[in-house]
Amino acid sequence: MKLIVKFNLVLFLIFAVAFAATGFVVDNLLQRNAKQEIEENARIMIEAALAVRAYTNTQIKPLLETQLKYAFLPQSVPAFSANQYFANLRKKFPDYSYKEATLNPTNPVNRANDWEADIIRYFRQSPQQTELIGERESPNGRVLYIARPMVIKDAKCLACHDTPDTAPKTLVERYGNANGFGWKLNDILTAQIVSAPMELALARAHQVSRIFMASLGGVFLLIFLGVNAMLIFLVVRPVKRLSKTADEVSLGNMEAPEFQSNRKDEIGRLADSFNRMRKSLAQAIKMLDSESA
Repeated sequence: MKLIVKFNLVLFLIFAVAFAATGFVVDNLLQRNAKQEIEENARIMIEAALAVRAYTNTQIKPLLETQLKYAFLPQSVPAFSANQYFANLRKKFPDYSYKEATLNPTNPVNRANDWEADIIRYFRQSPQQTELIGERESPNGRVLYIARPMVIKDAKCLACHDTPDTAPKTLVERYGNANGFGWKLNDILTAQIVSAPMELALARAHQVSRIFMASLGGVFLLIFLGVNAMLIFLVVRPVKRLSKTADEVSLGNMEAPEFQSNRKDEIGRLADSFNRMRKSLAQAIKMLDSESA
């Protein structure tokens, strides 16, 4: 097997291993960064919901207290405001969702479905947990969700959720007396759940990974061609010429031209050594011929 073939096999093996390892690391890193970006977007949505709730509770609800005596206004409820805010947001970003899933809600819209109820029960069993991150399949593809428990810490909330008799009459008239009551202080009945799509972010990460690996493959190819060109012109060809001259001398052709080289590297020193050996051999043959004559 020729030297250049051996060299190329070793070089190709190194490049193949490095390419595969780099592809694995880069793809995993980009996928992880994409998921972190999705998580940050979901957290921003939760914080926005909390801001809307706080604004409604401190700025809107006090202005509507008088009207609430005559008719129930859902605009005074922080959960309603947060849901309306995200309903408008979904007009532009339909794949995102927000829900204050509740086990026993006053408004049936907020009733938790099966998987949301499992999250609430998880927070009830693990009250020290403040956040839960997971993935699930949806009709629009795989989504990432972030859930946070909502603890009843304000006793004022129980004015609407203790018993139907103590709740505002306008609230009972609107939603009835069957749901949304029996809440207890420091209980966990609700979880804020934000769902964010993963397909687009992960697809972008895969695209960036493919572009990077294609660029890296191009760089490897240029290095491969450059190293081969250098090897051919600086090593293989000079060694072939030197080998040809050595064959002629070994066959007794002392008139073979000297190997001319002005190089100062290892090949140049090898050529100089060969030329000196060739001259010494020619002188030795002449001496033997003269002695035999």
